[in-house]
Amino acid sequence: MAKMNFGGVEENVVTREEFPLDKAREVLKDETIAVIGYGVQGPGQSLNLKDNGFNVIVGQRKDSKTWDKAVADGWVPGETLFEIEEACQRATIIQYLLSDAAQIALWPTIKKHLTPGKALYFSHGFAVTYKERTGIVPPADVDVILVAPKGSGTSLRRLFLEGRGLNSSYAIFQDATGRAFERVVALGIGVGSGYLFETDFKREVYSDLTGERGTLMGCIQGIFAAQYQVLRENGHTPSEAFNETVEELTQSLMPLVAENGMDWMYANCSTTAQRGALDWWRPFRDATLPVFQKLYAEVASGNEAQRSIDTNSKPDYREKLDAELRELRESELWQAGEVVRTLRPERNRK
Repeated sequence: MAKMNFGGVEENVVTREEFPLDKAREVLKDETIAVIGYGVQGPGQSLNLKDNGFNVIVGQRKDSKTWDKAVADGWVPGETLFEIEEACQRATIIQYLLSDAAQIALWPTIKKHLTPGKALYFSHGFAVTYKERTGIVPPADVDVILVAPKGSGTSLRRLFLEGRGLNSSYAIFQDATGRAFERVVALGIGVGSGYLFETDFKREVYSDLTGERGTLMGCIQGIFAAQYQVLRENGHTPSEAFNETVEELTQSLMPLVAENGMDWMYANCSTTAQRGALDWWRPFRDATLPVFQKLYAEVASGNEAQRSIDTNSKPDYREKLDAELRELRESELWQAGEVVRTLRPERNRK
């Protein structure tokens, strides 16, 4: 573990250079890793672990769409794919990658297979941080660890196949065996992390819930919708409004930010664009800061967690979710986006 300076603040990080894949395999050579759940994070993490040479199995409900997806991805029933209880029995490390609501429902089943010395692995601090609301309290004689890739399972797998990595945080909630650190770092390297930075379960879930509702998803959609609406109300066409709102940001400017930072992106835009951006970023910060402060307070109080638990546990949750997603998909903004994507040059190469 190395100390790295981030803007004057030192943090603990682990890189693939100091903890290479061979070392990770050696640490986990006698372990059986059971990935429970094959939804958002399960496919990417399990396939990356398998391709990296770890002993990994998948636990999933039989006769479900996700069971069929696992079979299609190459997991073999009775060999590497099992019902959830059997996978937990076979495992020394249980990666609990179901949705937060599903983790609550299945916890009594999982808990009885957490025998001394096993490790319980999360990719989200939700269940343990809000244990008074979830009822998830791990036994004292197992390691409780976390690796949280900073992106979707789809991105984790895609970057892995490109020979790249997705940065992840790691945390240790409980070290019952004395091996929790080497276990969590080996798993982080195994699932395809670029580098690992230290956190704890509470900080992970607070930052994650804030980010998802903020700049990663909720805020960015709100900003897109507002700018698109203003442009359309002032006579701009859907194509022009979408290109100036979404396409240029995602296809041109964000890659420049990813390469070398915001100042470098500014320096590679016109002087008119630079001037306007420098003049306007503070008013946008000042306008949104109270919203982010309110959001963080709702996360820290547990209100956001409770809303998620209550909503996601309802029997008609999937139906209502599909309706909300359909509303987004069928909005003029994203209908315009669908057309624009078909016109990108790479889609039209012979």
